[in-house]
Amino acid sequence: MPTFEQPFEMMEACHERVQRTLGLLQRLAEHMARHGADDQARQAARDVMRYFDMAAPEHHRDEELHVFPPLVAEGDAATLQVVKRLQDDHVKMESGWAAARAVLARIAEGQLAALSDDDAAKLASFGGLYGRHIEDEEKIAYPQARTLLDDATVKAMGAEMSKRRGN
Repeated sequence: MPTFEQPFEMMEACHERVQRTLGLLQRLAEHMARHGADDQARQAARDVMRYFDMAAPEHHRDEELHVFPPLVAEGDAATLQVVKRLQDDHVKMESGWAAARAVLARIAEGQLAALSDDDAAKLASFGGLYGRHIEDEEKIAYPQARTLLDDATVKAMGAEMSKRRGN
């Protein structure tokens, strides 16, 4: 299990948790079609909300503070284009999360027995934002940022990430 002493590995582990939580979101939608908002659905909705309310914003902040700036400062045109897309994705994810969270809150509170087409679309749209985003970060942004940051900067990066989380 990575620690904040390995910040890039920690961010990649966060991507794995994002993907697992998005899998739970997808299973929740499928479960709702068969069983409605039973106890299991309400708990799954709470679990998804907890993750995307707490961990995901910190992860995006890690990238905005530590990964993107060196790429903007020293990257080539193609890298700058990727960073711009990743930053735009973060904005879309924030608004997509607001829409998806509203649906999940209604499920968690037992106010929604079945997903409307619009509700299902909001959940699917939010989940769909992450595929290329994670791939671009892990195959382009993180490797390039690693080459630009010295050991002391990476250590300071991990310390800041840990401190911000109260560790």
